Amino acid sequence: MSLPRRILFVTESFGIGGTESHLLDLLPCLKANRFDVAAYCTSELGCRASHLTAAGIPIAASPKLGAATKKRSAIAPLRIGFAAARLFAFIRHWHPSVVHFFLPGPYLIGAPVALAAGVPIKIMSRRSLADYQKNWPGAARLEGLLHRRMDAVLGNCRAVTKELVLREGCAESQVHLIYNGVRLPSVSETRAEARAALGLDQQSFVATMVANLFPYKGHLDLIAALAAISSLLPQPWVLLCAGRDSGSGRKIAQAVAEARLGENVRLLGERFDIPRLLKASDLGLLTPTRNEGFSNAILESMAAGLPMVVTDVGGNAEAVIHRECGLLVPPHDPVALGSAILRLARDINMRRNMGERARDRVIEHFTLAASVDQYCALYDKLLAAKSA
Repeated sequence: MSLPRRILFVTESFGIGGTESHLLDLLPCLKANRFDVAAYCTSELGCRASHLTAAGIPIAASPKLGAATKKRSAIAPLRIGFAAARLFAFIRHWHPSVVHFFLPGPYLIGAPVALAAGVPIKIMSRRSLADYQKNWPGAARLEGLLHRRMDAVLGNCRAVTKELVLREGCAESQVHLIYNGVRLPSVSETRAEARAALGLDQQSFVATMVANLFPYKGHLDLIAALAAISSLLPQPWVLLCAGRDSGSGRKIAQAVAEARLGENVRLLGERFDIPRLLKASDLGLLTPTRNEGFSNAILESMAAGLPMVVTDVGGNAEAVIHRECGLLVPPHDPVALGSAILRLARDINMRRNMGERARDRVIEHFTLAASVDQYCALYDKLLAAKSA
């Protein structure tokens, strides 16, 4: 008897972030391909969960705990216990054939639950390099044990899949590569209209970086690079930084003030108008120092026709072909970063040519439709094998 095409996705939340955006695009497409899908959040529903409920996709979350204690270390075991118990109940009620885990926390909580509940097929998706394991050796060992019990382990770039095989001992036959995919932008407003709406001078040179303010995203290196070349850039110039403060906001704001770039650098916080920001821009940036997997932000910027300057970390070089779609620079190198930005800032023809090639590369390799097709093929293959 064949198993039903019923998949439960386990993640942290549906707020603002690359994994969140990927799943918000993926799940409705799977439903359109006749999969029965649902989602469970180990943290909270998040500000964009309504997108899934509007599409008729069931979604549940771990119950919130009150402010019984201000010590996170004391309340963490309770949160994990509640998340695991509610997930177990959800699985027993919904009876998925597949449970698919995204991000380390949901994997560590959810995989043992799925094993205990007897879910037929279990899949883990790794969305970044495993640098985070250096601070959590116990979690790394547990992940290694869980990998052996997964029916498939996915990476979103070759850098990640290589690490899963060589460093974490996954079997090559178990590991699969599925790149992120994005929709092409459908912004109707013109560049001039986008700039006017954002209060930008029409003649400004505008660079945009979409990245939550984690320490490893390299904002401080970017500020140092811009401080060194500020007087050499086309005037006026603006850097738009979109992303929530995830621990580095104060240091970044202080660096901007110390470099006297307050008139140039705009820390915008969380934004829901990323297509408008990209439409108004001349250059896309992403400057992580470590831990990066395969960035949706890079693909979205390329799809908007922007040339890119990115650090050579994780899968960035798999998206941005050096000197074709943009420029790659070493991580933690503000001098090289500044030089690359300056080179593109001064050459409008190079920007135009690289931007066109960047958009073409997304169309050829990284569309949402292509990504969805690969997920569908993998799920059907695993379901058929398990049914047999």
